[in-house]
Amino acid sequence: MSNEHDTAVSDVDPGQAAVRRAVDDGFTATIADLTDLVRIPSVSWPAFDQSHVHRSAEAVADLMRGLGVFDDVSIRQAPVADGGELGNPAVLASRAARNGAPTVLLYAHHDVQPPGDADDWDSPPYEPTLRGDRLYGRGAADDKAGIMAHVASIRALVEAHGAEFDLGIAVFIEGEEEAGSLSFANFLDENRDALASDVIVVADSGNWDTETPAITVALRGNVAFRLTVRTLDHAVHSGMFGGAVPDAMLAMVRILASLHTEDGSVAIDGLTSREAPTPEYPESQLRAETGLLDQVSPIGTGTILSRIWDKPAVTVTGMDLPSVGNASNTLLPSVAARVSVRIAPGQTATDALAAIDTHIRANTPFGAVVEIDKVEKGDPFLVDTSGWAVAEATAAMEDAWGRPAVEMGVGGSIPFIADLVRVFPEAQILVTGVEDPDSRAHSPNESLHLGVYKKSVLAEALLLERLNARGADGRSSSAAG
Repeated sequence: MSNEHDTAVSDVDPGQAAVRRAVDDGFTATIADLTDLVRIPSVSWPAFDQSHVHRSAEAVADLMRGLGVFDDVSIRQAPVADGGELGNPAVLASRAARNGAPTVLLYAHHDVQPPGDADDWDSPPYEPTLRGDRLYGRGAADDKAGIMAHVASIRALVEAHGAEFDLGIAVFIEGEEEAGSLSFANFLDENRDALASDVIVVADSGNWDTETPAITVALRGNVAFRLTVRTLDHAVHSGMFGGAVPDAMLAMVRILASLHTEDGSVAIDGLTSREAPTPEYPESQLRAETGLLDQVSPIGTGTILSRIWDKPAVTVTGMDLPSVGNASNTLLPSVAARVSVRIAPGQTATDALAAIDTHIRANTPFGAVVEIDKVEKGDPFLVDTSGWAVAEATAAMEDAWGRPAVEMGVGGSIPFIADLVRVFPEAQILVTGVEDPDSRAHSPNESLHLGVYKKSVLAEALLLERLNARGADGRSSSAAG
């Protein structure tokens, strides 16, 4: 940001100038608190020690209490969707709006992906490490940086106005987003009054690049499932019976191969695409951001971003089968695969699952027995960009970054947004984030660009300042009831 820009803002709006100073003065403390969170290995997958997830929730709750602005801060759990078992701990903080001001709900998650192979990391995944202008560590970007963006923004608002500002704030920091948000819907239903808001900020996306902010306006949905294929009731010698008896691996390979055409497009009838313009994004940028090998061609048809934002995709993310080291000369009786299908905006996950099921059963060879279970579904999402909250958010981003925000789609999914829409239909939802194309969320060497992060924090702080200044005209019936 230039000095001229800062001076212009301070001349026009003392509140925004105070917020800017607070973000700048507090940034070192923000990073210090972030590194403390990253050191907690809060992997929410059941195979990992869940005590770390509880410890992470306690650390987040302490940060919220330390802000000194909330009427209530608590750690809560709700039952998962399929029974009475409780989901992972979430942090809920709330303060009532005053003098007719609107209420904003700030969402992020404190659980993280598993680290993967430690040998693939250049520094230990849970030891936050600064190299150049990037902070490395699991959760440094996704999504503990989102938590600290909320904390730092509220701190800036307090610095500018004291603890008696008018804006209502609810904070919901989930503890199981990376494990499917299984208790999310029940959590919303059980805590509806505390979470009711006019604007919802979901800080779990990214920016166009390190110099350009973005607001996410389209997200693909997802259907993930376990596919099990059986052909035998026990393993048999591959030399004695191979050539006459189909094993489960052969049937599985044939089924999986049927999911794509020769050019890599999805071949499942009934999965739809969305027609929408996309920004310029050359193949060279795709290669630079993904590490695609020089000799490997991209898959699919249409513009590259349309393939990522507006068309379905199928990925086999895991298989249960013998490793090469444990391979024996047998025909396998059963093989299982985990399949992840991203679906384009405009199609429901329920309809997509029906099309997938029909395709698999129509393309199962040799009369093999197939089973689809362990299903996870999430609908896609399109943001209504006509509301006043989007205008406030994009203005705050431009003020913070010094250039206009890009409206972008994201190939990934945030399935729980459909639940937010269901429970709070009148609320305006903003999907923002702190990442950039090289953050490598979910991958080894996940990182946070500190320059991007500071501008992202400032953008959110300026948004809160704008919302605080709106008064009664920014309040909707969703928070008024």
